[in-house]
Amino acid sequence: MNSTRFKILITGFFMLFLCLHINAQQFATHAVKKGETLESIAKQYKVTPFNILKYNKEVVQGKPLVANTVLVIPMESKATDANVPVVKSRQAEIVTENSVIQENPIGFTSYKVKRKDTLYGIAKRFNIAIEDLKRYNKELYSGNLKKGMNLRIPKFRRLNPKDLVKNADDFEMYTVKPKETRWSIANTYGITIDKLLELNPDLSKTNNYLMEGQQLKLPKIAGSTVENQKIQLYTSYVVTPKQTFYNLEKQFGVSEDEIKSLNPEVKVRGLQEGMIIRLPKKDLTPKEVINTDKYVFYEVKPKENEFRLTRKLNVTYAELLALNPELNDGLKAGMVLKITKAKAQDLQIKNSLILDRFSLIDSIQTTNRPNLLFLLPFRTDKIDVSNKEMAKDSMAGRKDTKYSLGIYTGAMVALDSIKKLGVSVRVRTFDTQLNATRAKDIMLRENLNNISAIIGPLDSKSLKEVALAAAQYDVPVIAPIASDSDISLRNVFFTIPSDEVLRNKMITYVNENRTGENIVIIADENNKGTQRILLEKFPKAKILNLKNNISLDIEKVKQIVSAKQNWVFLESDNANTIYHVSSVLNSTIADSVKIKMFTTNRNKAFENDVISSSHLSNLGFTYPSIEKEIGSNSFVKMYRRKYGIEPDRYAVRGFDITFDILLKLAYKNNLFEAGKNIGETSYTANKFNYRKDTSSGYYNQSAYIMSYDKMMIIAVE
Repeated sequence: MNSTRFKILITGFFMLFLCLHINAQQFATHAVKKGETLESIAKQYKVTPFNILKYNKEVVQGKPLVANTVLVIPMESKATDANVPVVKSRQAEIVTENSVIQENPIGFTSYKVKRKDTLYGIAKRFNIAIEDLKRYNKELYSGNLKKGMNLRIPKFRRLNPKDLVKNADDFEMYTVKPKETRWSIANTYGITIDKLLELNPDLSKTNNYLMEGQQLKLPKIAGSTVENQKIQLYTSYVVTPKQTFYNLEKQFGVSEDEIKSLNPEVKVRGLQEGMIIRLPKKDLTPKEVINTDKYVFYEVKPKENEFRLTRKLNVTYAELLALNPELNDGLKAGMVLKITKAKAQDLQIKNSLILDRFSLIDSIQTTNRPNLLFLLPFRTDKIDVSNKEMAKDSMAGRKDTKYSLGIYTGAMVALDSIKKLGVSVRVRTFDTQLNATRAKDIMLRENLNNISAIIGPLDSKSLKEVALAAAQYDVPVIAPIASDSDISLRNVFFTIPSDEVLRNKMITYVNENRTGENIVIIADENNKGTQRILLEKFPKAKILNLKNNISLDIEKVKQIVSAKQNWVFLESDNANTIYHVSSVLNSTIADSVKIKMFTTNRNKAFENDVISSSHLSNLGFTYPSIEKEIGSNSFVKMYRRKYGIEPDRYAVRGFDITFDILLKLAYKNNLFEAGKNIGETSYTANKFNYRKDTSSGYYNQSAYIMSYDKMMIIAVE
């Protein structure tokens, strides 16, 4: 451990562990109701459980509260009005005849506080409630309005209840035809999938299944109910960002009243980005029926040109013109183009619609300000910072300190990177000292109401304590290292893929890429379970048994391997076994005998120095991995400039995990919600795709397939 890292550690301790809060103390009282807990009351008043315990000595942490007990509540972290309830999601709700329905904010604007401004005046000016103002500016709960303060002002689309009344005459029942999809039907009727689900609540929200003959409620096409009237033809248009009725009238020659008449949902919601609306066609040529057996569809994005489009879709512009004559009038954002399925083989398709790769960086909202807690075992209790040499030795000899410093220094580079994108982040850091009791105490003292995510701790016991406390406030907890744990907690994101995920990734890769190769399985006694799984997946595979659980009989190897390609699975956690098997397989390779070696679990035994890298390279050794090899990329350069040393694997993980979390929070400001819209994300060496377990937390399903090639290790998938 060099002096640079030592300086980093010391500087970090002084910068990150000092946190002072000075407020005028106020108090309220609360009569405990049956079923209430210390945590639920703390959450209601936006204070910490520790502060309640501090002023109510009769209450004991961990014991049930007695109903009708009167508690003293310190109000320094709460809004002035003690009776203000916790603000809940502003989803549309049942209202009286004269009231107005409000949904979640459709966006935010900023406002700089002037000298004589008041909360009431600002709320009235922007036509919002004072509580909404506080909700999106948490500092107003604990402090007064100050000149120069920058506030986030939520923008709501207000809906009149009269506009929400659905006229039965505006809808019809539609019978699903063979091979029709939700998307093709929604596109034909000019509505969104969300609108389709809203009109048909019995449809599944978790899959896209439609049954032939199924009845769907859909909006009637305008003019179709008038007897003997020629049905007008319409085209579908996807509303682009910042679209207005004036722009639509200039572009398509259709008035605002006509648009609202054809699209009743626009009366209620206004024009929204991504909404599919109906517009009258200028020519009355018969509209071709959408055939999802032959075609898939692509929605043109803003600022997309011919070059980018043809490269993305792997077609020529002449091919696009042949299938989409409307392109003769020019390429326009929102157009839905069709291409043949044969041309779309390498594209990602869902519900017959070509999907774009989601860009988190392009989707962030700089008004979102994440608030992170880092809980890592730096072990300041074991390091004497007054003695430089002893401190260096202590840090060099402690894995927990090494891991923590690596993750944290990488995370600091991620914070620098997100700052360059215009996102402000608040960070507090604590040393858990690898002590679950200390971690629990930190959670008790900290106000978790405004925390966006907690990164750490590293050990399972501390992780459990932190996750339990954070769950009371719906705060996500990120496990940087642990993947296997005995805890079943709904708010934990396990960043490291499990052994099962890695094994399945390897099996899928082999299954999808094999073309008749001879499959051979070699497994030691500790890995017979994996051997059984492989035999289930490859029932025609051959088994090679080990001698003394370590070596192979070379004559038996020659009998089993054929003259064609041989793909051999080696499942072992013993370095001597791996050494002997790889040596024998390598010696068996000849012009007529090709052998490629795989494993479903590249454990530490494969990293032993006794194993020849040359043999592994000759065998094209292929394995699943949680991370890929990195070169001198932008992160490495930034890390060198910041710390003067090369990043280790934990620093890389710290950067990737933190940057991923920050981008998702900058996009949605809610990690649980962000995950519903985002697929796989990849960074310097790690990638993430979390799936919610039915009974516990979120597990990363992403991994790489790595392979030795000419003495280099490359990612093949």
